[in-house]
Amino acid sequence: MHGLIVLILVESQSAVLFPRPVRLTWLLLTITFTCTDMGCIQSIACNKSRIKRENIVVYDLSATIDHCPTVIEENSPIVLRYKTPYFKASARIVMPPIPRNETWVVGWIQACTQMEFYNTYGDVGMSSWELPQLREGLVRAISDSDGVSYPWYGNTTETVTIVGPTSKPSRFIVSMNDNFYPSVTWAVPVSESNTPLLTNIKRDQSFTTWLVALNTTSREKILLHTIKWRMRVDIAVDPSLPLGSRARLVGRVHQEQPRVLTRMEPIPLNAMGRPNANDAQVLMWRPRRGPPLVVIPPK
Repeated sequence: MHGLIVLILVESQSAVLFPRPVRLTWLLLTITFTCTDMGCIQSIACNKSRIKRENIVVYDLSATIDHCPTVIEENSPIVLRYKTPYFKASARIVMPPIPRNETWVVGWIQACTQMEFYNTYGDVGMSSWELPQLREGLVRAISDSDGVSYPWYGNTTETVTIVGPTSKPSRFIVSMNDNFYPSVTWAVPVSESNTPLLTNIKRDQSFTTWLVALNTTSREKILLHTIKWRMRVDIAVDPSLPLGSRARLVGRVHQEQPRVLTRMEPIPLNAMGRPNANDAQVLMWRPRRGPPLVVIPPK
């Protein structure tokens, strides 16, 4: 950055009011300009506009969970599978012109804020997928990124990148979807026996999803919307019945619809980076008698 000083001579009012031979009085004005590395000469008052929340238009915001029940699959003698309805979010965005050489990414960031996931095997015990830091209250949320595109949920339909400078507004759609499709063993996961003993599956998981504009140069974040949603599954199993007729849904059939908050909720710092929920979770075996056992440690 370099400084440029311009000197300007201006005839003073006293010189105009008095006739000659009164000596003209001149005032010396000094105006300082800033010359940036980009070669733009700016006055102190000349400052390129920044991207602000009120300049970003969000419309057709949608957040839903499909109005259909969880589907149970009993095709395998080794595992039961279930597929929940999809959570879906989408929004149309109008991004104002970007006056600088900046890059902005607009998209979805998601974090898990609560998880209970228990598979009960009669009076033998239960297996549970757990997020230790979340369970112990050490953090308020765990990133639910795809594990590659931190902090974003994904990098296909979930984000759009705008490289400045741009002279016109940018119009685009960002969308995402999420659901559960896990496998649960019929037999006790730490046993060498293949005898089906699974009697119940219970899952209750909550998420916060943010629509965000992020300046990748300055790391400035502009929160556009906050969504909260929850997925619950309750499956009763009779392991004595033939494969294909053991499991049934109990409790609520359809999920509660997501809530779009009227206020912005800040993103916890640890929800912006590693680890994500898939890498942080651990599978525990908790027998009715004896100490718990780590079956699958975190990555």
